[in-house]
Amino acid sequence: MNAFPPGPEGQVTLANWRNAPFNHWSFHHVRELIPTAEITNDPERVWTLPSASVDMGEFRIKSAGKGSLTFGEFVSQTSTDGIVILFRGKVAYEAYGNGMRSDNPHILMSVSKSMLGLLAGTLVARSMLDLERVVTDIIPELRDTAYVGATIRQLLDMRAGIAFDEDYMATSGPIVAYRRATGWNPLLPGEPASDLRSFYQTMRERRRAHGGILDYISPNTDLLGWVIERTAGRRYADLMGDLIWKPMGAARSAYITVDRLGAPRCAGGMCVTPLDLARVGQLIVDGGARDGRQIIPSEWIGDIVSNGDPAAWEAGTLAHYFPGLQIHYRSKWYVHRAAVPLLMAYGIHGQYLFVDREREIVIAKASSQALPMDPELIALTLEAVDQLRAWLVRH
Repeated sequence: MNAFPPGPEGQVTLANWRNAPFNHWSFHHVRELIPTAEITNDPERVWTLPSASVDMGEFRIKSAGKGSLTFGEFVSQTSTDGIVILFRGKVAYEAYGNGMRSDNPHILMSVSKSMLGLLAGTLVARSMLDLERVVTDIIPELRDTAYVGATIRQLLDMRAGIAFDEDYMATSGPIVAYRRATGWNPLLPGEPASDLRSFYQTMRERRRAHGGILDYISPNTDLLGWVIERTAGRRYADLMGDLIWKPMGAARSAYITVDRLGAPRCAGGMCVTPLDLARVGQLIVDGGARDGRQIIPSEWIGDIVSNGDPAAWEAGTLAHYFPGLQIHYRSKWYVHRAAVPLLMAYGIHGQYLFVDREREIVIAKASSQALPMDPELIALTLEAVDQLRAWLVRH
């Protein structure tokens, strides 16, 4: 996309923007491809993070699959577009690649879900969201769908029994129709325009009873966005800006993709700078408060850490991507139940936010990996993060 216009072989379009190598550009230029809504910051309240650089040249990663790697080799091999490491509230490391700059918002993919999870906690604290309410009581338009009987809590924890195959490599079927409805895929020739909220009328089958195993279904998170907007009477982007982005002290406005009628893609469409994503992690390290103001309830963070269901995770649809790890999933966050617990937000193509509250370590990583779910690169990233957490404390 360097020429004006670029040649046909270099053009990023709605048909190829999630494919490599086009995603090296598109993942930090999303608003040039898809309609978006602004999540505004407050330029007068920016959270300034001091710098205390760490020499990453001394750090080596010992990987079962890759041997010994320098940190630079890890960054390159995992197609990193931007990475920020905070240690004890200071910027220890920051780097960018693939043409990305520090002020470029990068798509979070499913880390967007974890951001919704934090927003939900702020609304619960304000008595604006009742997690035990049945979703169809709030969205009666869905009373003829498989969502009948599902609660907000079940959607938050990915434990609704909806029949939907989250196959990122599919070229047809419900997930492709879903993407077209959100504006992420082009319409077929002659195909009528759809929209996200009309798409839910097609979700009429259950795979199992609500409240069972973890069944990872992205449309459930977009539905929570609808619930939040209906309950609060405000746009999702405005709520995220006013309740989290501004009071947290984000340095840049973020944005979120919307469909042709303005419905937000809460499951994957939020775009932020890596440094602002790291600020979210630091806010969690600090118990959800900044400058004496509680932004994310500390009780909500504690609930995420303590109250997930490991059995639902083990029997669920994602556990095989994280073999050997004791994990639970709560309010759109993964929690590695290790001796030193680790909170993790994860998105396809290599988007991560890691939060080690005990050691005060935050790692925000934006990537443009070729495969949506790459088990080898997931394993390498988790190995690197585990070793880096221990290394930073020693140094």
